[in-house]
Amino acid sequence: MENNKISGAEAVIRCLLEEGVNLVYGYPGGAIMPVYDELYKFQDQLHHVLVRHEQGATHAAQGYARATGKVGVAIATSGPGATNLVTGIADAQIDSTPIVCITGQVGKHLLGSDAFQETDIIGISTPVTKWNYQITEAHEIPEIIAKAFYIARSGRPGPVLIDITKNAQFDEIDFSYKKCTGIRSYNPKPNLNIEKVKEAADLINNAKKPYIIFGQGIILGKAEAELKELIEKSGIPAAWTILGLSALPTDHPLNVGMVGMHGNYGPNLLTNECDVLIALGMRFDDRVTGNLATYAKQAKVIHLEIDPSEIDKNVKTTVAVLADVKESLQALIPLIENKNHDSWHNEFKAKYKIEFDTVIEEELSPSHAGISMGETIEMINKHSNGDAIIVSDVGQHQMFACRYAKFNSTKSNITSGGLGTMGFALPASIGAKMGMPNREVVAIIGDGGFQMNIQELGTIFQTQVPVKIVVLNNEFLGMVRQWQELFFDKRYASTIMINPNFVAIAEGYHIKSKKITKREDLDAAVAEMLASKESYFLEVMIEKENNVFPMIPTGASVSDMRLS
Repeated sequence: MENNKISGAEAVIRCLLEEGVNLVYGYPGGAIMPVYDELYKFQDQLHHVLVRHEQGATHAAQGYARATGKVGVAIATSGPGATNLVTGIADAQIDSTPIVCITGQVGKHLLGSDAFQETDIIGISTPVTKWNYQITEAHEIPEIIAKAFYIARSGRPGPVLIDITKNAQFDEIDFSYKKCTGIRSYNPKPNLNIEKVKEAADLINNAKKPYIIFGQGIILGKAEAELKELIEKSGIPAAWTILGLSALPTDHPLNVGMVGMHGNYGPNLLTNECDVLIALGMRFDDRVTGNLATYAKQAKVIHLEIDPSEIDKNVKTTVAVLADVKESLQALIPLIENKNHDSWHNEFKAKYKIEFDTVIEEELSPSHAGISMGETIEMINKHSNGDAIIVSDVGQHQMFACRYAKFNSTKSNITSGGLGTMGFALPASIGAKMGMPNREVVAIIGDGGFQMNIQELGTIFQTQVPVKIVVLNNEFLGMVRQWQELFFDKRYASTIMINPNFVAIAEGYHIKSKKITKREDLDAAVAEMLASKESYFLEVMIEKENNVFPMIPTGASVSDMRLS
């Protein structure tokens, strides 16, 4: 591109266009106004979505990134605008989601003076970003934004925040843009050690009860085909973490279910009976492992991971293969022997039958009059055929969605994993649908989390984005209430919800709405919602004390899973 004098604000927009960005989420304000002025001029090339709260911008950017695999972008002003981004940034950091956040800042000469709407967003966001930087001179803009996108998307992805002072937005520069392809001392993809791959292959080939747990690293590393090839060749049963869900079709015969606090019975119990545990792109989160002192102590552990900080952090490995998971699997698969492990599989099937008879059958076909969360998810499966993107919020409904939703293709389960952010799903579903307009997007939300970002109904109304919203309403903060029932003698302290008329609120935003209270109305309501070409709000009144089981109590072993 030929050099020409342009403002720093215009340079920001041109940098975004150079990075292939065509959609940003944000909220204007004084310190970012020059950039918004340029956005106005470039609106035919760069679509800006006005959210109703800056937290909504970060979650929408996350939803877009998770559904598309691209970098999501959020823009906000200084002070409260910037601090309102922080929850979404923290969520993106712990869930390895690539987003770039751009904030305005007071002029360079005012920094540190407690000027109007000045906050030290660099200091505030340092613990929850992969990288952040404050631009105080216009000439820095192209290089820093190029770096931001490279860092956000490379290696283990994550959020980057760029803070730009107002003077840097106004000052003029000779603009040229060069994409970043590397940074000294930053090594996003460790070099594969083939000897470690051979050690891993030997352990796997000699194992009697090998077991795979795969996480979101498979999706981030675009290694879904390699995962499928590995398990089909080796015959090894494979379970998933919540963020790994949808990397392998849920109905694949070697997919044995979910690990973790509310995961499936067999995958948790048999973690402590396998002889080789193969962890693929997962980080041994405490919700997966339970008590580390009793986790898989009998097993040799193989860990395929891109981030060196995750190796031996929680679980000591026998063999660590530090590299991009796709490259690791491509090297590993030719060394693996063809096997089936039928008798080992039968142990998973036996445990599944116990779980089905004790928990699943009653959840999907309840004997009580009230509608259950599980049967609602099952009804969505029936009408979506497993082809929808499910965006779940945080709480009981999230666990039910992860346990019972069916997925045929990858990047279909979008939820807040590591941070557990209530209010995530509504804005994230907007981003997911805008990123993947040809796919059905269904947000599954509880009555508590829905009210945390309910204002984003305004974004849906203004943009006419056709997301489908299902609120599972039990008039409780359900997950906290479940713990109060089980561990605090039913002292329901501050968990009873006196809710507004959700249908009236949704209709106030001109969103087609329905509320159902009877099981016989569920099928037709879900069918009508999914057939709608426009956004749709469906409130389902749920059995009040509908608990999610099985569960591993906090601090307990995966072997101590409760079925009731």
